[in-house]
Amino acid sequence: MRPATVFCGLLSVAARFADARSWQHVGKKNPQEFTASKFQRDYLASRQNPKLKFATNSTARIPDVDFDVGESYSGYLPISDDSNDRNELFFWFFPSSSNTKQKEILLWLNGGPGCSSFEGLLQENGPFLWQYGTFKPVPNPWAWNRLTNVVWVEQPVGTGFSRGNVTATSEEDVAKQFLGFWKNFVETFSMQGYAVYIAGESYAGMYCPYIASAMLDEADATYYNVSGMLIYDPVLGNDIVQAATTTVPFVDYHRNLMTFNDSFSAYLHEQHESCGFADYNAEYLTYPPPGPQPSDYDSTVSAECAGVWDMVINEMFSVNPCFNVYQVAATCPLLWDVLGFPGSFGYVPEGAEVYFDRPEVKRAIHASESTRWEECASRDVFVGGRDTSDPPTWRVLPHVIEQTQNVIIGHGTLDMILLPNGTLLSIQNMTWGGQLGFRHPPVEPFYVPYHALSTGDEIQRATDAEALATIAGAGIMGTAHEERGLTYVAINLAGHMVPQYAPSAAFRQLEVLLGRVPALNSTQAFTIEPDYPQVDPGSLGNGTGSATFDAPPQAERDGSLDSSENENGNDGVNSTGLAVPTTGSASAWLACGAVLVAGLLNLNL
Repeated sequence: MRPATVFCGLLSVAARFADARSWQHVGKKNPQEFTASKFQRDYLASRQNPKLKFATNSTARIPDVDFDVGESYSGYLPISDDSNDRNELFFWFFPSSSNTKQKEILLWLNGGPGCSSFEGLLQENGPFLWQYGTFKPVPNPWAWNRLTNVVWVEQPVGTGFSRGNVTATSEEDVAKQFLGFWKNFVETFSMQGYAVYIAGESYAGMYCPYIASAMLDEADATYYNVSGMLIYDPVLGNDIVQAATTTVPFVDYHRNLMTFNDSFSAYLHEQHESCGFADYNAEYLTYPPPGPQPSDYDSTVSAECAGVWDMVINEMFSVNPCFNVYQVAATCPLLWDVLGFPGSFGYVPEGAEVYFDRPEVKRAIHASESTRWEECASRDVFVGGRDTSDPPTWRVLPHVIEQTQNVIIGHGTLDMILLPNGTLLSIQNMTWGGQLGFRHPPVEPFYVPYHALSTGDEIQRATDAEALATIAGAGIMGTAHEERGLTYVAINLAGHMVPQYAPSAAFRQLEVLLGRVPALNSTQAFTIEPDYPQVDPGSLGNGTGSATFDAPPQAERDGSLDSSENENGNDGVNSTGLAVPTTGSASAWLACGAVLVAGLLNLNL
């Protein structure tokens, strides 16, 4: 393959750059003396990183990062071995910070289309975090490279720092270009034969399955040894199904956050009924599904009905001027984002700068200083602005599930840009392993291990800023279900960017993907804190949502259906595990939420 035109360099991260910006930060500290927990001691020890694994002679410092985040490499690599093809993708690679000898690598992709994967790196699962509204970068104890080698890639061409001419018209084109880049990456770092895991979110629900399927089609384990995939809040199928069809149940479920007046609420429910959405949910959001969903559904829905999702969004800005469609519990004041993220309406205070567009940051990571970096590209990354590919549920996603037997689809219950029940409807309309959809509803508990700074007493004792900056939840944090190689997991208190809002939950999902623990209901401690005490596994019960629910019969939880099923195969428990009527109007359901809105705002990550 053609060598990198701008060779990636080792990044040293133990220094800070002087910054002309003036910052103020006010916080409270508990006066009690703080003793570092074992979790913190282990993490701090792990930051004394092992011997460099892929060292070069070139080093740089990361601006504003005044702590060690270990070995990393960034730069451009071409998408083909054709010397006349000047298209290149930009990446940032962090080898595992542990002493693991596992020959594996995970690649992370954000969506858009055209949104940079450096959002994931800086605010979700990278080794240092600069969350919106926060004072400065902090170390991330939930960094995914604590478990394995991870590379964040800006793709397709036209995204972030990646450069060249936009030529892709479809996901097939994107996958072909990515495979060319990936072969160059593997050869650059001598990673032939490594197991490849693919992860991403939002429009990467298109990218990841197409790329993984194309890799599997190559039947070349030297470069493309795909071993599993994890996608969050993904674009999967029909836009109407993933948006308007499930909007009103989402509003009802979050009625304390989406406080519409009686007349507008009545209008929404009338639309839900008259548009046929209530009947659609009642028929197809069942377990097992009665059959395939209508292929001509789009053509049967009026423009007014298709606009229900948009109408709710518009009205929410009257109720909550700082409404965030990516995390519906957000309220004013509006927080600025160092990435200039669209969810913050592009609000950048006077004197502040978008982090990756700063000249010193570009120099540090070997990016072109002439490139204006944007969180989401203002130009099209598909020719004509249209991706012509079929939904991934038609072919490529089933292919990846069947070949790897290791695919996880996660969804945050506070996400409205892509709605949870829309994802479930898409799954129920997908055939894999010889069957349509899930046979049983997702009601099993999703358990996140307890850890230091996950309990009230330890948090109250903590005064260490780094520790408090990355506290995260534990216990039963949602519902999960696995059938025929596909796992679905709903994550409570998480918005669109699951690793950002629920980092410990995402870390656990990665452990399952990599085979470190057997399942999402396992009460095994985190592999990074193996001795921390956990609960009795027999006490978990079912998964939890925002309300209590009646547990299904034990036989159903054990995998066998009993006579309590109704004629449609629904045992009276809906997609969130909430008890629902098995007959009557679906508008009475307290359903977890709707799903997807690919392309409506073109802001998905």
